[in-house]
Amino acid sequence: MYIPFGKRLMDLILALVLIVLTSPFFMIVALVLFFSNNGKPFFYQFRPGLNGEIFKLIKFKTMNDVFDDQGNLLEDEKRLTNFGKIIRKASLDEIPQLWNVLIGEMSLVGPRPLLEEYLALYSYKQARRHEVRPGITGWAQVNGRNDVDWKKRFEMDVWYVDNISFKLDLKIMLLTVQKIFQREGVNFQGHVTMPKFKGNESEI
Repeated sequence: MYIPFGKRLMDLILALVLIVLTSPFFMIVALVLFFSNNGKPFFYQFRPGLNGEIFKLIKFKTMNDVFDDQGNLLEDEKRLTNFGKIIRKASLDEIPQLWNVLIGEMSLVGPRPLLEEYLALYSYKQARRHEVRPGITGWAQVNGRNDVDWKKRFEMDVWYVDNISFKLDLKIMLLTVQKIFQREGVNFQGHVTMPKFKGNESEI
């Protein structure tokens, strides 16, 4: 059976291989971010994973902590650093998540882990995205990445849950490599990152 044993075994093997292969890039990026982000090369955030259980996601920190006069963080486009833009376009900011995969919190392929605050906004069908481990890449990411509205994105996440297979995961991983080199769909139209999910207006 591909789930959970086969998929988990593939995750472990490939995560270990990728950690070894990307270690030179990891060290270089971490070092640059350490000096450019005041000693903070990593970004940590709690996200819901399998069955909605919360885990701590790790990424490279691509934004500065810049606040306005009221103590609120500035919008993403004003905090994204020049080096952050480069590593985002190359998807290098996702490399630390291989650790999340290694310890079983994530999978290489699956619906992307979203914000914890979205849990209360999902319809029943949308919440089905949590029936599998979240992934570093997924069906929605190779079909538009951030340049897809929430309705379509959730439809693709649920489609993946219903059609999960070794062949599909392999296809998604190959398409991910292609997308990285093409640098497609990094930003949603008019935004540096995906706009926040508002709930009812995007229900499926």
